Amino acid sequence: MPIDPGVALAAPPTVEEIGWDTSDVLLYHLALGAGAEPVDPAELRYATESGSVVVPTFAVVAPMLRATRPPRVAYPGVEVDLRKILHGSQRVELHNPIPRDGKAAVRTRVADLYDKGSAAVIVVDTEATGIDGVPLWTSSMRMFARGEGGFGGDRGPAGPPDPPQRAPDHTIITPTLPQQALWYRLLGDRNPLHADPAVAEAAGFPRPILHGLCTYGIACRAIVDAVLDGRAERVRAIEARFAGVVYPGETLRTSVWREDGRLLFVSTVDERDNAPALAGGELTVEEGQSA
Repeated sequence: MPIDPGVALAAPPTVEEIGWDTSDVLLYHLALGAGAEPVDPAELRYATESGSVVVPTFAVVAPMLRATRPPRVAYPGVEVDLRKILHGSQRVELHNPIPRDGKAAVRTRVADLYDKGSAAVIVVDTEATGIDGVPLWTSSMRMFARGEGGFGGDRGPAGPPDPPQRAPDHTIITPTLPQQALWYRLLGDRNPLHADPAVAEAAGFPRPILHGLCTYGIACRAIVDAVLDGRAERVRAIEARFAGVVYPGETLRTSVWREDGRLLFVSTVDERDNAPALAGGELTVEEGQSA
């Protein structure tokens, strides 16, 4: 049985030590499109050693930076073919700003399993703590495993609400690069769906698609720059649901609403009549400061 809830939910977290340096952070920023204006100081603080900023969504790639093989969905009590998996949503909660050079102990576990009948939802949490004992981030990933439901579990919570029924407070236009997925895969996600045209065609796509987590990072950086005056350290959490595909070279339109001290957002694709890319997005800022 690919999913055994009793084993998966009772298993202790796996623990490993990871490390990263400034070059890893700069590569991540370049893979998100930083440096498009190579003489703009605001861009160079992401793309060179002249800055200290780290886009908060770096947390999702830090544990897999050295991976060179396609990822596996394998945890105690869970073993699912990657071809059955859809990345449903991602949340990162920042406990402290991420340094450009660092080491951390990361603890990963299956936090929840939901039974949708035709599919299972696998919730995997990763907690990172610096070697000095300072908590850095908690990352929560939801994956849909097609054909793996029916084990009698809870269906889980409802999805995020729709955005407010009014014009957005901010609209941010961000072009992506034709080679963007080829950059991003160097951060450890070597799923051939993002690089091999034959694999993409077999999966029903006309060409390789952009990593959902790349779109997630692009949206985060866009909001930080356009709404938070470039102050990435203000971000305390960001989450979004992956609602559709983006092809490298397309243009993202991120709509942002200020609502009860939060920033709600969606990202769509301009070239395909605002086809959805990210939905149910929410970015929260540090306590005591409004968004």
